[in-house]
Amino acid sequence: MHDFPAGRFAVWATAWLSGRTSYDEALDALLGETAHRVTGLPGTDEAVPLGWALTALRGLGERRFRLVLPVPGDVRGLPRVPGLAGLALESGQAAVGEALVLVPEEIGPEAIAWTAFPLDGVPPAPPAPEGNLRTVSGELDLAVADAARTLARLDLARWHPEVPSLLAGLAKPSRLAGLPADHDPVALTVLARASRLAQVLDLAMADAPGGAVTHSQAAARDDALRPLAQAVREATVAAYNAVPR
Repeated sequence: MHDFPAGRFAVWATAWLSGRTSYDEALDALLGETAHRVTGLPGTDEAVPLGWALTALRGLGERRFRLVLPVPGDVRGLPRVPGLAGLALESGQAAVGEALVLVPEEIGPEAIAWTAFPLDGVPPAPPAPEGNLRTVSGELDLAVADAARTLARLDLARWHPEVPSLLAGLAKPSRLAGLPADHDPVALTVLARASRLAQVLDLAMADAPGGAVTHSQAAARDDALRPLAQAVREATVAAYNAVPR
């Protein structure tokens, strides 16, 4: 849960569509040093550059994209298009507009393949419920407090000494770079915290070296950390989908 190309696309495409940034600035932010190709874009028969998709959005009548992070049992926010849910679940993310859905797939460290799903004739899916930024930030705090006891009981710092510094960093003001200059500052702070907690979750969910965690301990750990994972997911979605007033 550390890199969300669909989240960046949702943020920058929305900023461009609403006139808050230029096409060139949005495209540069989306591409970075990575090669992007899109298949399934209306009017194309083969893979095309991501810039083509960005250019096509206004002609398709798009106004805003939202990040959706589907998980098994919860695909709210995804339109009912054949093949979309399966691919989005595999990717773990999708950028959902009113006329188009884009799902990214990392092809090695320097390339991303996008699949576009046109929504012609498809009933719009209600957006997945999103908490406001202060609410999801508070829920993160509560989930961290509950999970901290589990992390201490597992002696996670013994196996992963970077965990204490990650948790300590939650109290320090921080913001993720790479988003529009006018993106909500609270959203940037929430996103930075969620990203840091996602790293903690990755470490916590990995088995300790030498098999020190038994099957029953691992099951108890997973159950205890599930609320934190859900809080991180909801905070990430709310932070990416925040639009300046």
